[in-house]
Amino acid sequence: MMSKEVYVIGEIGQNHNGSVDLAKLIIDLACRPVEEDLFNLQLKPMNAVKLTKRDLKQELSKSQMNAAYNSPYSFGATYGVHREVLELNDEEHFEIYKYAKAKGIDFVETLCAVGCLSLLRYFEPDYLKVASRDLTNLPLLEALAETKIPIIVSTGMAGKKELDDAITVIAKYHSNLSILHCVSQYPTHPKNVNLNTIKFLKNNYKDYRVGYSDHTIGISTPLAAVAMGAEIIEKHITIDRRMKGTDQAGSLGPDGVNRMVRDIRMLERSLGIEDIFIDSDVSGAKNKLERSIATKRLMKKGEVIKEEDLQMLSPGDGIKWADREELLGRELNCDIPADEVIYKTFVL
Repeated sequence: MMSKEVYVIGEIGQNHNGSVDLAKLIIDLACRPVEEDLFNLQLKPMNAVKLTKRDLKQELSKSQMNAAYNSPYSFGATYGVHREVLELNDEEHFEIYKYAKAKGIDFVETLCAVGCLSLLRYFEPDYLKVASRDLTNLPLLEALAETKIPIIVSTGMAGKKELDDAITVIAKYHSNLSILHCVSQYPTHPKNVNLNTIKFLKNNYKDYRVGYSDHTIGISTPLAAVAMGAEIIEKHITIDRRMKGTDQAGSLGPDGVNRMVRDIRMLERSLGIEDIFIDSDVSGAKNKLERSIATKRLMKKGEVIKEEDLQMLSPGDGIKWADREELLGRELNCDIPADEVIYKTFVL
């Protein structure tokens, strides 16, 4: 029995570098078929991609927007100009949304200010995302919740109080909420990941779907998160980790995307149910490799079977040691060579 499918979000963020065409290429990457050759499995690719919309009038203080931005990742002399280069307008977001939907993939949008809700005149995303930094931006949360569009929140800068305050605001309008454990350190040091927070969230927020937004290097942490019960995984993706941009190097490139999605889909199949049982696909190995009661020596027809005459040998299609009473004290109806399995048909 396969476990519930994990909802995998490819976070494009600003990895489009202000280009609609580049955003579309990253969507192509998210939609690329995923295969597992050994078992000939065709696996589902990512479920969704995510973009971020900022209103630069509601982004940073004027002095910060005008501050010099001297960085190898800079697209402008000041941080404000840098952000303007990376920002896509509403119509461009709509074009990318239509491209994603045509590809059969969901579209998630992070809206970073109340002014960004103008985007909703053009389309309705499948989910609205609240970035970690805005979990305490309660006016924004109220505006997003009023739309009744399902919401995903990240907890990268939050404790329980901040999360509870956010839920209280959203719950006034609807309960279609998902909570992603997150750590706002880029990249996140292993000592700070604390995946056990997923268990805490699942135990204390049972009305909501719980997942994990990952900023670690590699794919092992999101896989571990799935094993711990995460139902949503969000990970930054790009077509080339060497491209200019602050998030490119910390994102998954094409090979990483393929490996992560493949391994998550394989892990879904691996979790199974909370029970112990003999699977039908194990019967071949069980019959071949398990051990059965066998002779230690040549035994003649008419001999009575004693425990000292017995040992355990493969194959496993005979009588097990726990059932040896079915043989002990009974008479053989034929000769049995040494080191051969004793079947029920060999005794009177």
